[in-house]
Amino acid sequence: MKDIRAVLKERILVLDGAMGTMLQRYKFNENDFRGERFKDWEHPLQGNNDLLSLTQPKAIAEVHAKYFEAGADIIETNTFSGTTIAMADYHMEDLVYELNYESAKIAKKVADEFTVREPNKPRFVAGSMGPTNKTASMSPDVNDPGFRAVSFDELRIAYKQQAEALIDGGSDLLLVETIFDTLNAKAALFAIEEVKDERGIDIPIMVSGTITDASGRTLSGQTAEAFLISISHIPILTVGFNCALGANQLVPHLEVLATKTGYGVSAHPNAGLPNAFGEYDESPEQMAGQIKEYVEKGLVNIVGGCCGTTPSHIKAIAELVSEYQPRKMVVETE
Repeated sequence: MKDIRAVLKERILVLDGAMGTMLQRYKFNENDFRGERFKDWEHPLQGNNDLLSLTQPKAIAEVHAKYFEAGADIIETNTFSGTTIAMADYHMEDLVYELNYESAKIAKKVADEFTVREPNKPRFVAGSMGPTNKTASMSPDVNDPGFRAVSFDELRIAYKQQAEALIDGGSDLLLVETIFDTLNAKAALFAIEEVKDERGIDIPIMVSGTITDASGRTLSGQTAEAFLISISHIPILTVGFNCALGANQLVPHLEVLATKTGYGVSAHPNAGLPNAFGEYDESPEQMAGQIKEYVEKGLVNIVGGCCGTTPSHIKAIAELVSEYQPRKMVVETE
């Protein structure tokens, strides 16, 4: 199969949309999350979407297939919270390797099926590595600014376990995403570099931060340019932004990245901003209309969707970007 680095030079690649948005449609209850295997688990499990890779694998595979059918080139594994740090909420730290491995395996099987069907459009699996629910550079306690809920080393160890399992399960690349604290991301990137060195492999890495408000900064206070500089010492495939904002609000931040980096640039925004009920109202046509600015200005190499996006959104985006050339990358990705 063609390497993603080569394909990235030929066309704009499409990333999938939201896994959580699609899983909500199944209306899984506590028993569905538990399945037979975890029926006697002594802690509540509803809401642990990563666990569904073990208890409802058919649903996870169906979601992946729907995104590929909509035109996605890359799907993300169902592992956004797949670290011991995040899984501690459910007392499932011991399951982390299995969760990541099985999630990657499910995604890879679906990807291979689509690649066989359309060899001229190879499908890729991105091992999703979320930000965890703790932050390494800020205190969660306003009365104790020096306190940290997690250390760099704890994050590094947790991310290393996740990366190894995602690679073992068949991920083609790793996506360190929804970064609100760059120190967390640095721990993930450090861990991935360790795995690469130990295994003698060169797996591509996507890095995607999140701008949290109109100030144009991440939660840990960095501008788009500062974020880019912070992670530029690591050889990566793409750098970009996802979540938090709708497509049009991301434009100025993508413009900064596009002019300051030779790496590829990615974007997977939300379907607009949430309404009063926390739902996303932006239609596929509205979202694609805003993303048109990305491609007309030559800002992106990979584009997809985050919260609130569905296969219909991805289909509209895929149809749009097929008519545009990818942004030129200066840094050689091979």
